[in-house]
Amino acid sequence: MTVCIEQSVHESEVVVETKNHCDTNELVLIGDVVVPDQTVVGGDFDQPEVNAFGQSFRDYDVENERQKQVEEFYRMNHIYQTYDYVKKMREEYKKLDKLEMSIWECCELLNEVVDESDPDLDEPQIEHLLQTAEAIRKDYPDEDWLHLTALIHDLGKVLLLPRFGELPQWAVVGDTHPLGCAFDDSIVHHKYFKENPDMNNPAYQTKNGIYTEGCGLENVMISWGHDDYMYLVAKENGSTLPEAGLFIIRYHSFYPLHRSGAYKHLMNEEDVKNLKWLQIFNKYDLYSKSKSRVDVEKVKPYYLSLINKYFPEKLRW
Repeated sequence: MTVCIEQSVHESEVVVETKNHCDTNELVLIGDVVVPDQTVVGGDFDQPEVNAFGQSFRDYDVENERQKQVEEFYRMNHIYQTYDYVKKMREEYKKLDKLEMSIWECCELLNEVVDESDPDLDEPQIEHLLQTAEAIRKDYPDEDWLHLTALIHDLGKVLLLPRFGELPQWAVVGDTHPLGCAFDDSIVHHKYFKENPDMNNPAYQTKNGIYTEGCGLENVMISWGHDDYMYLVAKENGSTLPEAGLFIIRYHSFYPLHRSGAYKHLMNEEDVKNLKWLQIFNKYDLYSKSKSRVDVEKVKPYYLSLINKYFPEKLRW
């Protein structure tokens, strides 16, 4: 006998509406993309208690050399990421005139990149990409777009390399936040915003700032970095990833939103739907970081097949 009911599942203060929740243990979201019930299917993910350094994840207060480096990163980030700076960077990098290459070629370039803002890992970035993708693939085997999204979500970090402009770390990595409105207290190392030139503009100091409530995140200027750049690359090159995948790429570092619930008043209905997917993705992005290595050659054929499905052979970067 099959029993179907309608119910709501509350996760991280976001309500996920379910329809015909039968013995398939699935949640159906708008857009005909099926999300498995995490309490059943996602239970295999073994969330570690400590990061690669033996400490709590995202602990920005512990005293060690790595944390001092991370704090200095955020000091620079909060001083120099201004509304005008982000506008300029978006206009410059939307040209996609640096070079042409495939997605996998870009993955291999990340062997040269280490994220100085990350308090949990100091391995080359390709390790993190594969760890995240493989963890999601295990728990959500039928959502191939989500596997690929995990693989490519950090590819924008190539902005650190000379051929992409060799931008400073504070302009590429780290948590992101809106410009043009008040800086929320939940932003990591919030104290350093006092030196940001935007603090001198009264129009930017209110909750809504220059925006209107419900305007949609696509209309909000978010601090510049690898998220926005990779979103531009995917969008402008005609990727067929679903909107939820593009949303994850663009806002996965927007921790004030998806971890603290800040700035929700700027979201529209489409953002609310896509945020559900981002919160599913986030635990794998954060907690799959470890010293465990993934056999690249073993998994490479699978990810190449997904790249061919959702992207052109060569992309403009």
